[in-house]
Amino acid sequence: MSASPKSLERMLRQHRSGRLTTGRLLDYLRELPYRDLQFAKVDLHRGLRRNFPEVIYADGKTPEQVIAIAQLLRKNGNPVLVTKISAAMVGTVRKQLPWLRYFPKARLAAAFAPGAGPVSRNRAQVLVVTAGTSDIPVAEEAAVTLQCMGIPVRRLFDVGVAGLHRLLAHRKLLRNARVIIVAAGMDGALPSVISGLVSRPVIAVPTSVGYGASFKGIAPLLTMLNSCSPGIAVVNIDNGFGAGYLAATILQNR
Repeated sequence: MSASPKSLERMLRQHRSGRLTTGRLLDYLRELPYRDLQFAKVDLHRGLRRNFPEVIYADGKTPEQVIAIAQLLRKNGNPVLVTKISAAMVGTVRKQLPWLRYFPKARLAAAFAPGAGPVSRNRAQVLVVTAGTSDIPVAEEAAVTLQCMGIPVRRLFDVGVAGLHRLLAHRKLLRNARVIIVAAGMDGALPSVISGLVSRPVIAVPTSVGYGASFKGIAPLLTMLNSCSPGIAVVNIDNGFGAGYLAATILQNR
């Protein structure tokens, strides 16, 4: 049973009607805050507070640790999202968790909640844009995160400022999005350009793509932070997950 407002309301109704005993309800509530796995204290209460459960950051963890956390989240009825997971680790993890789907471009593994996942592009609420093709892995991390959270997504890739006509050809698509995520490296100018064209929130993601003077993403990060176009929020370098999560939060709280 996941820790969400709907699941708790359902349990309370069952208890009130006599279908759920007081003992079973107390057992569930006793373990609701978190589960101690020694190497990790898994926050089973996060779905209730944040509308989405704890996410597993795989980099630095062993396959066994990822498996144990994912199994616990799944057992409690949660969608599972594993970020920054390598292809080598996925092979080991999916032997124990065959229900996890791997997205190699995004370096994500996920088990969507019922009803979440890819949806019709005509219903897209978030537009994920890249300046160049090399920014796609970070953009895909944002897009798949949104899909896992049940948010419809559309993609627009390789429309950077070096060929501005490519972007302007999609002005209607930009205006129709409710939130726009822009991943860009090099000079990092694209979020400012897009923000100047639309009235929607723009979430800028600096990427580590670029030559030496881009300082592995620091240059575009500073460009985005110094944007003169209002309405831009900036996440950390290569943090597609953070951008996707923020976009979903904006939409869920409207």
